[in-house]
Amino acid sequence: MTDVPTAAPALRLPLLNRERSILEFNRRVLAQALRADVPLLERLRYVSIVSSNLDEFFEVRFADALEAARAPGAGDALRDLIAISNEAHSLIEEQYAVFNEQVMPSLALHGIRVVNHAERTEGQREWVARFFEREVRPLLVPVGLDPAHPFPQVANKSLNFIAQLGGRNAFGRENTIAIVKVPRVLARVIKLPAECCPKGEQHFALLTSVIRAHLAELFPGRTVESFSQFRVTRDSDLEVDEDDVRNLRQALRRGLTTRHYGRAIRLEVVNTCPEALWRLLLAQFDLPEAALHRVNGPVNLVRLNELIDLALDPPHGPVLRFAPYEPSWPGGRLPRTGSMFDRLREGDVLLHHPFESFEPVIEFLREAVQDPQVLAIKMTIYRTGEKSVLMDLLLEATRRGKEVMVVVELKARFDEEANINWAERLEAVGAQVVYGIVGFKTHAKLLLVTRRESSPRGPKLRRYVHLSTGNYNPKTARLYTDIGYFSADDGTTADADQIFQQIASLTRMKPPRHLLTAPFVLRKRLQVLIAQVADAARAGKPARIVVKINALTDPALIEALVAASQAGAAIDLIVRGACQLPPGIEGLTSNIRVRSVVGRFLEHSRIIYLRWGESVAEEALYLSSADWMLRNMLRRIELAWPINDPAMRQRVIDECLVPYLHDTRDAWSLQSNGKYERIGTDGVSAQQALMGRFRAK
Repeated sequence: MTDVPTAAPALRLPLLNRERSILEFNRRVLAQALRADVPLLERLRYVSIVSSNLDEFFEVRFADALEAARAPGAGDALRDLIAISNEAHSLIEEQYAVFNEQVMPSLALHGIRVVNHAERTEGQREWVARFFEREVRPLLVPVGLDPAHPFPQVANKSLNFIAQLGGRNAFGRENTIAIVKVPRVLARVIKLPAECCPKGEQHFALLTSVIRAHLAELFPGRTVESFSQFRVTRDSDLEVDEDDVRNLRQALRRGLTTRHYGRAIRLEVVNTCPEALWRLLLAQFDLPEAALHRVNGPVNLVRLNELIDLALDPPHGPVLRFAPYEPSWPGGRLPRTGSMFDRLREGDVLLHHPFESFEPVIEFLREAVQDPQVLAIKMTIYRTGEKSVLMDLLLEATRRGKEVMVVVELKARFDEEANINWAERLEAVGAQVVYGIVGFKTHAKLLLVTRRESSPRGPKLRRYVHLSTGNYNPKTARLYTDIGYFSADDGTTADADQIFQQIASLTRMKPPRHLLTAPFVLRKRLQVLIAQVADAARAGKPARIVVKINALTDPALIEALVAASQAGAAIDLIVRGACQLPPGIEGLTSNIRVRSVVGRFLEHSRIIYLRWGESVAEEALYLSSADWMLRNMLRRIELAWPINDPAMRQRVIDECLVPYLHDTRDAWSLQSNGKYERIGTDGVSAQQALMGRFRAK
């Protein structure tokens, strides 16, 4: 279900539709594929990213909207659903136009071509035929439909063919429809050998094209009268009744086995698919015609990532990928050698990813694992991936006899299986694993180390903590902008330990003194701070709010921002994705500006800056794991922490806020009607400026 009503309750501000706002974000991503200053293979990657994003949109968001529209008396929800569906169709048509008319022709000019059967040379056809016989045909099992051969189960987002056959089968009967399921183990993009290609060119064949060229060979004695590839997207939001299960891990494990066969949401076919076939498929999957997407190209552009990985830059021509960027080590703030614990006792350290390396986080945990004085390690895990050096280190710490507690969020969407596997491996070696709190996802990012140290009064225990706006995932740390923060401050580390204690014991505790946690105090504290800025504006004092988040859909926080705008506070919101607050409405949001930055890296850090007067004591800056959404504030374990050191606070402002407010290359401005306008196409890019700054260091 959607998180928010259609209007903020007190101010009656008409809010923008969340799902349409998500589609608008994907339009901004698609616009990257049209930029001449973006290397061509990266432009293709943006096209692919849009497909991946839309898959999740249909699997989760559209599925929720569809469920809402099916409820009794859901007239408004039904109208919203129709509008969302129309927007999605329009976006997908634009995406394929960019793919067919812009990106692929431009790549062809540099010798990178996807060739279909008609375009292949005789030598290429012979090679493809041998490839089909050797690598593809042995894995295909065509199923002719009749009463004894019902329509086979079609997994979510799997590649399939439907064919209409002429003639009679081996038993003299006229079954006319056959289904060919394509195994996921087969690569979707095949690079043709250089000896089959014109000199200096790289040619590729899509698996769909290979099967299409040899489809008739799967039905000897029959004629293939018509056919189409097709793909079904299903509702994939994994839900279990947490109040009615004894073991959440086992319940989710069972749910994973049926997730691929949830309710059908979308049907994709090629635009040449005959009406009789797509109508048959719609009936089979119980879908209305509005759920049909007839696309002008491959039904799954996500797989074009394989081409990006296989293609080589031409020896004499433009570079087709972004130049490699190597994150910098954080200079004198952390030693490359020696103990990180020694350094952290001198003061807090802040890391700005991906401009600065994630490696210090790994080294921090590695030192804790290897240090005999470290007694305990506690960590939250949300998205760490199927392979993780951090998880391997936790396993090693447990084997070495340290007390290891890991909060594994089993319901991290689409990472459930990987997290379940890690939880089972950790439990197998003796780590204490908990799965958060029933009804709440644990989204806070915490790593706490407890160490025995000497002091003039004898041995004592000292704690060290790492907090982050992003996941403990070294791969995404090179692709997402995030802030990591190390501290040995007694108050901060005591609060972190209290959070772990509460998650494990479920005991009612006093709110932490230094850290703000959801669902307990974070939202209320933000409302109080925003109201404080509003009061300053009414009193004629400097009043300023700058927030950088990924989504803004919480009605209470929107209401607080609108009230501050009406009081005269200057408000800038840097919202990467969905934003339901319409700026620029006279008398309501005229003092609010909303911009979105879409560049090389995915903007992911959450930063909150507030000023309510002249002095340094009248400003606050928080870093957070939480977006401003209802689910983050009320149905997740989230964390925000203050940056109290003035120099460090200024550094965050200078690196994470000011460049984005002055970006005239990658930034878009939200209009009151929900549409976005690009601020510029040249000038200053915040991300490029930061890469240059850290590269110079």
